[in-house]
Amino acid sequence: MEWLRTRLITSKLNSALGLMVGVVVAAFCALLYAILPLKLAIVATAAVVGVPLLLLAIVDLTFGLQVTVAAGFLIGLAAKYTTAPIGTLLDLLMVWLIFGLLARLVKEKEMRYAENPISLFILLWIGYNLLQAINPAAGSRMAWVYTVRSVALLLLLYFVALRAFESRRETFRTLKAIIFWSFVAALYGLKQEFVGFTPTELAWLHADELRFQLIYQWSRLRIFSFFSDPTTYGMLMAYMSVACFILVGGPWALWKRIMLAVAGISMWMAIAYAGSRTPVVMVPAGIAFATLLSLNRRTLLISGFVFLAGAAFMMKSTHSAVIYRIQSAFRPTEDASLQLRLENQEKIQPFIQSHPFGAGLGSTGYWGKRFTPDSWLANFAHDSLYVRLAVETGWIGLLLYMALLFVAMQQGIYWYYRVRDPALRLIYLALVTSVFMLALASYPQEAITLLPNSLIFYLMLAMIVRLKDFDREVSGKSEEGIVLHQ
Repeated sequence: MEWLRTRLITSKLNSALGLMVGVVVAAFCALLYAILPLKLAIVATAAVVGVPLLLLAIVDLTFGLQVTVAAGFLIGLAAKYTTAPIGTLLDLLMVWLIFGLLARLVKEKEMRYAENPISLFILLWIGYNLLQAINPAAGSRMAWVYTVRSVALLLLLYFVALRAFESRRETFRTLKAIIFWSFVAALYGLKQEFVGFTPTELAWLHADELRFQLIYQWSRLRIFSFFSDPTTYGMLMAYMSVACFILVGGPWALWKRIMLAVAGISMWMAIAYAGSRTPVVMVPAGIAFATLLSLNRRTLLISGFVFLAGAAFMMKSTHSAVIYRIQSAFRPTEDASLQLRLENQEKIQPFIQSHPFGAGLGSTGYWGKRFTPDSWLANFAHDSLYVRLAVETGWIGLLLYMALLFVAMQQGIYWYYRVRDPALRLIYLALVTSVFMLALASYPQEAITLLPNSLIFYLMLAMIVRLKDFDREVSGKSEEGIVLHQ
């Protein structure tokens, strides 16, 4: 396995074996397209490319995480072009990476990097979700099976990331992949705005009346990039844009700082054209949070200017649907959807108070409608992640999950103030700000559970745990990749 990793990953295929693999794959794909029908040729090509990728993923877990991140971003786009169960492929990919982790644990027989408060609460959350299988109030065991599957895979992916982030280089590779795909998603969304949607995207949009009503508002189509809705897209753009602007101040090469600024600006534009209110509120909240943590003169001046410009923008009269939508995010009393959410939360409170362990996983939302359609909870519009957790896992489950979020932010802030490497300090600030923004957005939306936010969230938690190990003063030892950021 190490021999393969050296020749295929470390050398980046720049070897005799790599050249041989490329020639064989190219010749085989050409042959397939020459003798097979188009659809079969595409499937066969996917297999020819996919098998080597899977082998590389299990040899190099960081590469596997990068493939998973790419799949998390692109799976929504692929779903518009095919009816195949491609979501299952992402689950299988995560299972494959977990298998790779278990294979390493059998050999190493230790996992000391998992001994930290975040891992403890993740294990507690996994255990609590497993215990939900015997919840007497649950209306369907199958709903639990389908719900716990996705929860368990994402939580176990966190442990895969802990093992994969063996060095500063490996951690930075994954962070760069997240930023890269976020930037690509921003550009694709702007392409939808200024160039137009593809015929397939328009057909997908018109295939569902409720979907069309959600996306066509104020006489215009809101952009959604690769994803299923503008809100998911906007929330991703919100916390990643703030992260990019935080990282602009890092000790990177000038061209990298320029690209981060361009990415951040593109994401802000994408938020405007996506037209969702939650991301608009997330941005100033994230900037304020990062400013309070950093507390240096330059950051305070820049943040003050941004907030003054934002306040002037909010008071500007306009006939633009895009600008009006942004301004409406700061007029909660005029937001009918917010008032409806508050009314629903008030109605569900007695149920939550009388069910400390909840009604069982999958009792609301899609799985509730599928497995317990006669239950009133199946049609309850919970909207908020916290409300859903309170209904499905009870107020005990909600408290446990909130404790996990609190510990994640506490650990991020703790190590932000203790690491001395300027690059790591800035990354800690970007990570903990992103976690804060996702936690905030989970009140009006199901922010953390939606792809690709769910993948990114647990990868960020793993980064919070591991980055401190690559700081000379904290770890007390030299790290091979200590000057990679220069």
